[in-house]
Amino acid sequence: MNPQEFDKLLSKYADVLVHIGLGIRKDQILMIRGILEDAPLIRKVTASAYKASAKYVDVQWNDEITSRLRFEYADPESIIYIPDYMIHLYEDYMKNGDAQLAIASNDPDLFAGIDSDLLAKSRKARMQKFEPLRKYENISNWCVAASAAPSWAKRVFPGIPVAEAQDKLWEAIFKACRIDTPDPVAAWQTHTDRLTKYKDYLTNKCYNALHYQAPGTDLTIGLPEKQVWSGAQESFKNGITCTVNIPTEEVFTAPHKDKVNGYVKATLPLNLGGTLIEDFTVTFENGRAVQLAAKKGEADLRKLLEIDDNASFLGEAALVPDSSPIKQSGILFYNTLFDENASCHIAFGNAYRTSIAGGEDMTDEEFAASGGNKSLVHTDFMIGSDKMDIDGVNADGTHEPVMRNGEWAIDV
Repeated sequence: MNPQEFDKLLSKYADVLVHIGLGIRKDQILMIRGILEDAPLIRKVTASAYKASAKYVDVQWNDEITSRLRFEYADPESIIYIPDYMIHLYEDYMKNGDAQLAIASNDPDLFAGIDSDLLAKSRKARMQKFEPLRKYENISNWCVAASAAPSWAKRVFPGIPVAEAQDKLWEAIFKACRIDTPDPVAAWQTHTDRLTKYKDYLTNKCYNALHYQAPGTDLTIGLPEKQVWSGAQESFKNGITCTVNIPTEEVFTAPHKDKVNGYVKATLPLNLGGTLIEDFTVTFENGRAVQLAAKKGEADLRKLLEIDDNASFLGEAALVPDSSPIKQSGILFYNTLFDENASCHIAFGNAYRTSIAGGEDMTDEEFAASGGNKSLVHTDFMIGSDKMDIDGVNADGTHEPVMRNGEWAIDV
């Protein structure tokens, strides 16, 4: 696309992130997190936020190269160090009800060749350090989006010049996020209205379980009695309702921690913070992952599931139709934000409190008794395909079609 067309689309994208993704209100403060290569989008979002009467925009920059250099040259014993000021910074924003935008444009191969034990130590230390902030997670509005950073673009479109790869990735992002439509804001409103109908239908049905069948998969996921399905938009205690993932095609809830049984095959790679896990299968018994095998990254996946006692249990079950525009693009993004919206997926680890009615006000013990899982980990992986059938299982054991051949089988 020519520079003028790109600039126009980038401005539209920024407006969608500010008005749909974040729902910025007058005099709200916005913190943006991104890598240096995200600067063009970050500048557009900053302008859009100020036009929407934001009080202040604070950009927290990161550089992927220096992040890798730490693992290459720092004392291994220091790799768990995280400055206290970082926690205080995020805590101030979250408890004050300020907005946060995270731009996920990371190089899928950033930590290729780095010792998996070192990465696991760092990952666990960061999760432990930030865990106390979860008490603020439903107070302030947030959104996750993406920018076509060069290293990511090269991975998605290899074998062509970087500039051409970036151009192709930007086109894919704009299409997946409905920015190429005549009125992206109106397109998002229509889309979220439809997702809302699915989540409301499933909440009202209150199935006992979901049964998944596909090549390499025969899995039953039990559901809590007080299950709540989410998707499309989230409402926060600061009074703002917004769409926290741009793009999004999912509706989701929490599995019952102890009622997952069977085996499942991942249908897309998992980008675990710069380490790729590919072609893997997992077997569950009474909720816990008891067996796993992967052609690539198995050691890294095992270490993730050892971070705490509940990391090997599930915290999310999400439904996405195979007709999702992201899946139909035919592009493997190597980025969970996009790939999870191309496929039904489940997540190891922590369950969202809002997935169980009244969960936000429960003690940890009450949440666990209701079937919720608490863990430092929350890692999505993709399991859907055009060959997947999913049934809702009623209390009397009867089954009803929910998805057939990867598509919705319910009428909303």
